[in-house]
Amino acid sequence: MLIDPGAEEPYFPMLSYFLGCFDIYDREETLGGELEKYDPNDPADRETLILKYCLPRKRTYRQRFLLYKCLEEALQDDNYDFQSLLKYDPEAYSSFPDGWDEMENTRVFFEDIYRLAIVVWKDDLQKASLEDQSMW
Repeated sequence: MLIDPGAEEPYFPMLSYFLGCFDIYDREETLGGELEKYDPNDPADRETLILKYCLPRKRTYRQRFLLYKCLEEALQDDNYDFQSLLKYDPEAYSSFPDGWDEMENTRVFFEDIYRLAIVVWKDDLQKASLEDQSMW
């Protein structure tokens, strides 16, 4: 089991980890203003968002691999509710830019993350895949 080096606890990847970079809670004027320039429904804007904010986040190669595999598994499930990941929760201390909870096709957003992660994280994914994950 992989231990998260920052938290010193077991690392269990969740798809929401891909979205943390888009959380504008208490940053509506700064990050929120920046993200409002992009339309997540537009393929070019979506790619920019993923490449600029989502994939560069600091993670170990093993965390990237496990997160990638988590996404791969979700994408293989035709019934996975990707939209629920963007649903507004008034009890949570997080929020996404206006309109993101009404994204036209959330699955496509995550398919693009997957497609781009294969390229951007190529070396990390290959390195981790060559290791015995049971030894993490």
